[in-house]
Amino acid sequence: MNLDVNTLFMVTIYVEAILGLLLLFAWVQNTSIHAVAWWGFAHLLRAASVTIFGMYGTVPDFVSIDLANALLFTAFAVTWTGARVFDGRPVEPIYMVTGAVIWLLVCRLPVLSDAVVIRALIASGIITAYTWLTAFEFWRGRDEQLVSRWPAIFMLFAHGSLFLLRTPLVTLLPWSSNSHVYNSVWLTVLSFEALLFTISIAFILLAMAKERTELRHRTAAMVDPLTGISNRRAFVQDAAQLAKRHSGKPKPTAVLLIDLDHFKSINDRFGHALGDRVLEIFTESARQSVRASDLLGRLGGEEFAAVLTDTNAEKAVMVAERIRENFARAAQEVDGRPVGATVSVGLVHCSGPVLDVPELLAQADHALYIAKERGRNRVELATLDMINALKVDAPMAGSTAVATMAAKSMAAKSVAA
Repeated sequence: MNLDVNTLFMVTIYVEAILGLLLLFAWVQNTSIHAVAWWGFAHLLRAASVTIFGMYGTVPDFVSIDLANALLFTAFAVTWTGARVFDGRPVEPIYMVTGAVIWLLVCRLPVLSDAVVIRALIASGIITAYTWLTAFEFWRGRDEQLVSRWPAIFMLFAHGSLFLLRTPLVTLLPWSSNSHVYNSVWLTVLSFEALLFTISIAFILLAMAKERTELRHRTAAMVDPLTGISNRRAFVQDAAQLAKRHSGKPKPTAVLLIDLDHFKSINDRFGHALGDRVLEIFTESARQSVRASDLLGRLGGEEFAAVLTDTNAEKAVMVAERIRENFARAAQEVDGRPVGATVSVGLVHCSGPVLDVPELLAQADHALYIAKERGRNRVELATLDMINALKVDAPMAGSTAVATMAAKSMAAKSVAA
């Protein structure tokens, strides 16, 4: 079956232009992802390149071949730049035009003016370089959990590899007797493959942008905007997932409930801006004190919680003390103001087969209350047996009477500041 190259060229022009406009339209709807605009302009540049190339025979070869290819290389460079922008890397203006400049210089060399194979090899190398660089940029950002990133990497790498095979095809596939560019079989194959690729990659890139937007929305709903850690909703969900894994493979776990001491007084004395800074300092201190596998979240206001997995009671106390000490040291002076902020920590350790984090948080709250009653800036560790006895002996847990009872009968370890 023969394909009419003229028709294929027209289809390619329309498809590239439409895809470019659609990407630009998508970017206008959400201007936060600037890479989409870069990719849209790249498609429009390719449409312009194919349009100029289609004028072969009616305009000078410098325009229809040299200039058209330079524009095509720039389009691939813009796609690569979009990939860099997508992952927050800077634009490299010099490298964006490097391919086009190299091509135009090569075309001016008399020795290569009629060397079709060498010129095709150079053109293929430039396109392959930009295509593989684009795939590499996406690969560098693979830590971001975007499923659509992987097919984009595969397609870009495969498309670049096919370009490397096109130079040998130039010598193997027949040209017409009059060497008219439109009658070459390899150009038909090249154009058809490029058309399929440009449609596919445009949809994948748009899918990446959409997936990132959705991911950011989900993240915004699960992250505390001030401290950057999990909010109450995310903490509860993560804790529920942890409890499911715990039921299959129980490990000793500790739950910490942490409250900043006299935080209202800090806000009243120094202002809410400095109070926010204190919360940020605590978060930094807590992050440095726990492992990456541990859960840390802000439950609201000045109250935080942590779940330490696969740890015994002694190590949990050490972590809680480290949090307390590091924060007291970091918050002794904030922005030149003598704040002297401290925290109190209530801690419960669980070594049983069932991990009920909400219940453990309620029990840790009792220990936290004791820490507050005993002077603040301290860690109180309670056993589950003590908490259960506390519930039986004092249904009105949390009252002053309960605090007094707990202080007298507490079987747990108390670690003073």
